[in-house]
Amino acid sequence: MKPVALTPGEPAGIGPDLVVRLAGDPALDDVVVIADPRLLAQRAAQLGRHVAIVEYGERRPGALTVLPVTLPVAVTPGRLDAGNARYVLDTLDRAVEGCLGGEFSALVTAPVHKGIINEAGVAFTGHTEYLADRCGEGHPVMMLMADSFRVALATTHLPLRAVADAITAERLITVLTILHHDLQSRFRIDAPRILVCGLNPHAGEDGHLGREEIEIITPVLESLRRQGMDLVGPLPADTLFTPRLLDGADAVLAMYHDQGLPVLKHAGFGRAVNVTLGLPIVRTSVDHGTALALAGSGRAESGSLRAALAAARALA
Repeated sequence: MKPVALTPGEPAGIGPDLVVRLAGDPALDDVVVIADPRLLAQRAAQLGRHVAIVEYGERRPGALTVLPVTLPVAVTPGRLDAGNARYVLDTLDRAVEGCLGGEFSALVTAPVHKGIINEAGVAFTGHTEYLADRCGEGHPVMMLMADSFRVALATTHLPLRAVADAITAERLITVLTILHHDLQSRFRIDAPRILVCGLNPHAGEDGHLGREEIEIITPVLESLRRQGMDLVGPLPADTLFTPRLLDGADAVLAMYHDQGLPVLKHAGFGRAVNVTLGLPIVRTSVDHGTALALAGSGRAESGSLRAALAAARALA
């Protein structure tokens, strides 16, 4: 299999720490890290670790293989600098280029900081949307998973007041079609069973707490069921995430970010994986943010990155 590309994300965050922590581990044997090698060497020194680094094209047992991208501004762990925002995007661009061209089998990403990229003058709502734009095709669907517990999102990084307007029949049909297709093609689930959250409390309570379930969500589910999809819902989100309902389900579709992900992260934080569906490339990521306060401290946990690497290989 072709190597896996790994981007360490925000240079002032814990992404470089995680890479350094796994240096010499078999988890990185087939990985090409796309980063400034000076950053990784400096972070290794700060963490008191000896890390051997070789350039992409070379291989040495126990060494980090790095495809160099130059960091324009020196980094202090935990301190953001907008001058490095373009560097973060350059590493992603190179990784996507390699995945689309067949150079890499998959992409694994460490966390970026959306705010500092926007401060640098780049409109950026998140990895998921940026990668879809760079791939030039597909509709990205964010799904997090912890073992066999999978939660996909109908909407991603939107203010809460914008969510209801974004729940349209067209969006739901697209997202559910991609989720169903990728569960079959990437996860080898022949007939996936998907639980679908309602948008409103109590799934609208027959229209008394909102009509999106009656006017949008239910008609979409009925239409897709006629096409052969096994869809359950819309269900109240406060009771959907119970063992009785989750038993036998292959995935949950939540209507918005903080409806589904707190439950999944409670169940599997530190070993959960973010998977982007609907793209022509395989992309996985960690389930956490940049954790600026931990950068350079040696206290960052690498479990989610290890899980993201394993998932990328399996999906590829």
